[in-house]
Amino acid sequence: MTKDLFDKYIWLVDVIYRSGKITFEEINERWLRSSLSDGQDIPLRTFHNWRAAIEQIFDINIECNRKGGYYYYIENVDELETNGLRNWLLDTFSVNNLLGDRQNLNKRILFEYMPSGKIYLRRMLEAMRDSMEVKLEYRCYWHEEPAHYTLRPYCVKVFKQRWYVVGYCVERNSICTFSLDRIMNMTITDKEFVYPKDFNPEKFFEDSFGIITSNDEPVKIRLKVYGMHTSYIRALPLHHSQKEVETAAGYSVFEYFVRPTCDLIQEILSRGAEVEVLSPESFRNKVAEETRKMAKRYEENS
Repeated sequence: MTKDLFDKYIWLVDVIYRSGKITFEEINERWLRSSLSDGQDIPLRTFHNWRAAIEQIFDINIECNRKGGYYYYIENVDELETNGLRNWLLDTFSVNNLLGDRQNLNKRILFEYMPSGKIYLRRMLEAMRDSMEVKLEYRCYWHEEPAHYTLRPYCVKVFKQRWYVVGYCVERNSICTFSLDRIMNMTITDKEFVYPKDFNPEKFFEDSFGIITSNDEPVKIRLKVYGMHTSYIRALPLHHSQKEVETAAGYSVFEYFVRPTCDLIQEILSRGAEVEVLSPESFRNKVAEETRKMAKRYEENS
């Protein structure tokens, strides 16, 4: 019953958000075309109950413009569009509702596999919610034997199809990042912790490309991007600091203020010959050294 109500709330938010403004009659028409309706109209009282529940659960206000036809709209739509978590939740549940309406689409929509979200994500979120320490049995890729850690989970982040948790590690006496798919066992303890007021997850990753937050200071990095790849970079920036500082026939130069981490190097290398590091020279040399290692492997095995 709770899940059915939740799906209905998501459906209603999605319909109003995508319409911009819409009357109750138009909402009801779309509702009758949805598999959630079972062919029954939405009672007006039920509709207003849903509005109140949506405001309480999602902090999304569905307002009514009584001038010109009683149109309903989302009041804080700008905030909704800039809130990554709520956007992700709405998109996820909206797709689920669509699949419920059109079962024949199930095999025609392909999703990326995320190995770590199934087992420990929910329990980690519960520990975060209740501010409880967790015990981890954790296996790093560079160690054969697992290690044991006590973690105060602060936030979670998804990157490259993997979920990560960031928090204070008691044994390391520092803030650390752990990949959920490398956790072999996890126990939520009965020991509470106080979430630090000065910890800001967005600020923590602000100068990082991905999940690695090294002690290196962020630097100004310039990339020369060739051909049609410039369109890909424009459409999906590598980092929020991205600026296009030069545009010419056949290439563009993009500038970033970011830490020169190894995951950034891997991302640049994954673009092949379409992306060249111009500066700083130290970072250019690191990337160049990796390309020489790659070329040497191919030469040795050719």
